[in-house]
Amino acid sequence: MFDILPIKGGLDNVKGFFSGGVSVGLKSGGKKDAAFIRSDELCDVGAVFTANKFQAAPIKHFKRYGEIFQTNFILINSKNANAMTGAAGIDDINKIFSQLPSFLKAENPVMSSTGVIGCRLDTDKIIKAFELFDFNGKNSDAAAQAIMTTDRFKKEIAVRVDIEGKGSFHAAAICKGAGMINPSLATMLCFIATDASVPKELITTLLKDAAEESFNAISVDGDTSTNDTVMLISSGKSGVWDKEAFMEALKFLTKYLALEIVRDGEGSKKVVAFEVKNALTLDEAKKAAKALSNSLLVKTALFGEDPNWGRIASTIGASGIACDEDKLSIYYDDILAYSPEKKQFDSASEAACAKVMKKESFKILCDLGMGDKSYTAYGCDLGHEYVNINADYRS
Repeated sequence: MFDILPIKGGLDNVKGFFSGGVSVGLKSGGKKDAAFIRSDELCDVGAVFTANKFQAAPIKHFKRYGEIFQTNFILINSKNANAMTGAAGIDDINKIFSQLPSFLKAENPVMSSTGVIGCRLDTDKIIKAFELFDFNGKNSDAAAQAIMTTDRFKKEIAVRVDIEGKGSFHAAAICKGAGMINPSLATMLCFIATDASVPKELITTLLKDAAEESFNAISVDGDTSTNDTVMLISSGKSGVWDKEAFMEALKFLTKYLALEIVRDGEGSKKVVAFEVKNALTLDEAKKAAKALSNSLLVKTALFGEDPNWGRIASTIGASGIACDEDKLSIYYDDILAYSPEKKQFDSASEAACAKVMKKESFKILCDLGMGDKSYTAYGCDLGHEYVNINADYRS
């Protein structure tokens, strides 16, 4: 038996971890733009990255350490992605890390970046952060703010897991993401720290499993970034390990943060679950659900609060999965919009579906009637503000 208890304070709760964020002038107006996470001892680390073929320099730098290694220091900057910068982008990371204070005894330091693609890092400004950071401080709030780009709000969460007869461990995370969200293996930037004694041979596998049901199940705009990263670091300081409890805690954290990203989708007003059930295979359920969460026509219908089930049906049919209009049923929450027996709206059901679409959060359920496999993806509406934000992203 175990209990997962949400607590305040983000990364500050995890034993042996320190974090913070400062402004070094990458962003205008004195906004925080550089952050660190460090541990007072070496941690096992697991990560999943974007499937974009043009992976950013920080990801390439990370992979140079090999599949299994330990680290005690993570540096994150916003405003500049350090992507499409070639070998020079990796050289810039090495230059920055060569200036890390010696007292940190940083081993295999890791960097992560987010922002504009195609620009070299201002290494002098980032190195300046080492004079400003309180390396012994616990300021998860500042770290969470510093990694934001177009985010409207910071994203952080922490839990304490109490296990009967074993004790407790903590897990916490900070995350950023609002646009360019169409995950494959991972999405955005997310950093998870735990003092659970996670076996090093399991850390990446457990992270991938959690990401599949959370970060891999969301879409804001159908674009996959060059920098998408989800990272898990484990100090083991609690001395406590229970696989089932840890996996449930990890899923809790990642699901919460994934839905926060959708809620923060650039200009979005609604969070919508797209559940595809009774598909022929799990892959086909995923394919259809993700097609719905990515569809621009579906997203704009959500924005307009128009229960146009034709866009739902058309997207499913275009996804290439096995489907049949004489077996399909579509629901907005629990209101039937389409079925083999009900192929047109009546005024009462259309009004009921339209009422559902005015809510900030609801479900569109598509029963394919083809098999017994199900999958749920998550998306948001797409409106005028998304265009406004992305029309001048570099400014």
